[in-house]
Amino acid sequence: MKKSLISIFVLIFCFAAVVFASDLVIESDTQSYNEKDSKIKFDGNVKVSVDDVHVVGDKADVTVNKKNKLDTATFYDKPYAYQVNKNKKREVKANILKLSLITKVVRAEGDAQAIVSDGKKPLVMITADTQEYDIKTNVLTARGGVIIKYKDVQTFSDLAVIKTDKNGELKKIDLYGKAKIKENVSKAEANHFSYDAVKEELFAEGETMTHTKTDGDVPLTVKSRYQQYNKAQNVYNASGNVRVWYDDYYAKGPKMSVFPDKKTNKFNEIYFTGRSMINQEDKTIYADKIKMILKPKDFHAEGNVKTVIQNINKESVDGI
Repeated sequence: MKKSLISIFVLIFCFAAVVFASDLVIESDTQSYNEKDSKIKFDGNVKVSVDDVHVVGDKADVTVNKKNKLDTATFYDKPYAYQVNKNKKREVKANILKLSLITKVVRAEGDAQAIVSDGKKPLVMITADTQEYDIKTNVLTARGGVIIKYKDVQTFSDLAVIKTDKNGELKKIDLYGKAKIKENVSKAEANHFSYDAVKEELFAEGETMTHTKTDGDVPLTVKSRYQQYNKAQNVYNASGNVRVWYDDYYAKGPKMSVFPDKKTNKFNEIYFTGRSMINQEDKTIYADKIKMILKPKDFHAEGNVKTVIQNINKESVDGI
């Protein structure tokens, strides 16, 4: 996930940075200036070169402000921007591409797509209705049907905000709006995901759900209002109406903690704190603390423990 987001940032940043640092050369079949519109217009086979960055399209214009300085370069009719550096190729496609020479903002509008490739193999792809990068704040914002793909990882959200430092290193990424993350057999959902790359912490809040498969291909599902994973401490926490489904186990409580295996990163022991319960078939156990073990399947309860067995006389009644 982290590498994919850095690559996406580099794609946009490299394209934008050279535009503001170098001469802008535009070739086309025709070029004209309209003083009323304050625009320089380019039509037919438009080719733009800025160092090793190129933009190809059918139509473009550059607005001129009141101080007679270039303001915004706009490329129409599905322009294609690309940069090739050694074996890496970075591409930006959209219905409209805008480069603000004043505010230093790059904006791709309409079916915006950014791709980073290694040779012919795509490494990272981000698609959205719009993508906007602000060079001053080092923030990339993607809106509308945002999809990020990196190897086996896919994210889906209404809004993605990526923050980096001045060197392009990822600092933070936020996914908003019924966001989803999928990787192989695992998936997660939340109203808001937030990944802090400095602290290596992932937060999820608002109707969160994590689903994966453990050893033996047994599904494990966790639902709660809040979930957090700290890589450095190797701790996974959930709080707020926590519910867990595993095989014929169902458990719930106010708080849950898991210490994944350091080598495999898989769950095996789940700890509930606060008044919690665990159910297996007809048995329900209530306690202040519950330790739920996945393999071998077992549990340990302590603190005001109460066991309820439903339909205790069901077999004898049926046998009459």
